[in-house]
Amino acid sequence: MNMIPIPVISPLNETAMQAARQRQDQLTKPRGSLGKLEQLSIQIAGITGCLNPDLSQKAVIVMAADHGVAASGVSAYPPDVTRQMVNNFLNGGAAINVLSRQAGAQVVVVDIGVSGDLPQHEGLLPCKIAAGTRNILQGPAMTHEQAERAIQTGMRVMEDLANKGVRLVATGEMGIGNTTASAALISVFTGKQPASVTGRGTGLDDNGLRRKIEVIEQAIQVNQPDNADPLDVLAKLGGLEIAGLVGVMLQAAARRVPVVLDGVIAGAAALTACKLAPQVKPYLIAGHQSVEPGHAVLMESLDMEPLLGLDLRLGEGTGAVLAFHLMEAAVKTLNEMATFAEAGVSEEV
Repeated sequence: MNMIPIPVISPLNETAMQAARQRQDQLTKPRGSLGKLEQLSIQIAGITGCLNPDLSQKAVIVMAADHGVAASGVSAYPPDVTRQMVNNFLNGGAAINVLSRQAGAQVVVVDIGVSGDLPQHEGLLPCKIAAGTRNILQGPAMTHEQAERAIQTGMRVMEDLANKGVRLVATGEMGIGNTTASAALISVFTGKQPASVTGRGTGLDDNGLRRKIEVIEQAIQVNQPDNADPLDVLAKLGGLEIAGLVGVMLQAAARRVPVVLDGVIAGAAALTACKLAPQVKPYLIAGHQSVEPGHAVLMESLDMEPLLGLDLRLGEGTGAVLAFHLMEAAVKTLNEMATFAEAGVSEEV
């Protein structure tokens, strides 16, 4: 079983949530008329412990790592693209850079397992545990020790950001082959067949999709992961960047920082984190509904409802950063709208 030191994660602050509910009912609108924004404001109050938290310092943590299974034809792109895209992130040219600039968020890129050398850069945290995972068709992706180190790396990255004042984070990733690893994790954790949780990832054709499903089926058969031991499942079938995101989520929850999930890869990390520490779940917010079929399955398993539905399947944290705008809108409407008494507006009779 796992030996990871799980940080202390407190329940949501019920006093703050009750105060948020009461204020929502006093604002100049019919009760419940702002729908999910109202619920989001109450959840944020519970996470942070206050009605009007300062969310101005925002970050998307992009964990990057390669996957040995990419050699088995599960992606439309070659493995070199992981390293090339990390350079694109560092140069500010990727979708996540554009959307983060719009949202006023910093992009923190973590090399937790990219194959090949990356240049020194102020926006890159060099935390390489291995030059990618091993091919899950032939055995475990990682050792338990590597998976633990990756989780602890994510925890350290999040702790450092929180100490620097970051109060809202998004989970991003980059790694050719990582939708394969994610689908394998989702299949084992939910009990669903690989065919029902596996999508086209980077844009596979029908033959490529069949091959990907077969690879996942064989990998599960070869590795025989222990569903009762989340670390065993993660080590045998996951990725270093997925494990890193698990650590980010655990530490963010311990520091009462809201975590906005991206798509299926971040979702697979969230599923793993909730298996390791169920108390982390209330601190997680689903940014969007990915078109990858495994994402809908894991959202149902976690009983979470994504904020946006834009048919995204890019990753990088793009859908999560887009949801930052809704997070801030929820806090601002709760705090900046006038109450009926303040505005001199008659309440419902």
